[in-house]
Amino acid sequence: MSKDELIHSLVEGGYLKNPLILKAFKEVDRKDFIPKEFESEAYKNEPIQIGHGQTISQPLTVAFMLELLDPKPGEKILDIGAGSGWQSALLANIVGETGKVIAVERILPIKALAEENIYKYNLTSKGIVKVMWKNAVGGVPEEAPFDKIIAAASAETIPEAWKHQLKIGGRIVAPVDESIVIINKKSEKDFETEEYHGFRFVPLVVD
Repeated sequence: MSKDELIHSLVEGGYLKNPLILKAFKEVDRKDFIPKEFESEAYKNEPIQIGHGQTISQPLTVAFMLELLDPKPGEKILDIGAGSGWQSALLANIVGETGKVIAVERILPIKALAEENIYKYNLTSKGIVKVMWKNAVGGVPEEAPFDKIIAAASAETIPEAWKHQLKIGGRIVAPVDESIVIINKKSEKDFETEEYHGFRFVPLVVD
């Protein structure tokens, strides 16, 4: 399958609708974010191993979660579980030079991989993406507040720190067990939650 065929299948399946996300999928090539030995599988709609027990998520899942997140130009977004850097680069393409993506990765060699891949798109040099090596459970208070927060690894519950670091009117999209949960922050203490079942993710590294 080619990149265009993959994108067409996601559009036809109703997973890619937002013009900004569609543009990002076209301009940020998944092939640039996977190990060389798996390049022939770059446009398959399935996860791919990137080492250290981690994967680059399947394109359908990434498209589905980004559609739920609804990122916009100029926003500041916390991307938890940077992995190979593909989702961070997609988000950076959307938020543009007036926005910022803070990408957090707990596994040091994977963090280095993300930086190397994101660098191909000049996103770190432009200051749009910042990749950090740290435990994401406490969020990134020094960079808060965030317009949106998205996670690529599954936690047992959404950490309270993420809720505190979200702006009022902001949104979290994150896996909890085998579901994708959306949390909309209505006020400092009022949160609205939705849930979509039937997904699988690598676990959030918390130690």
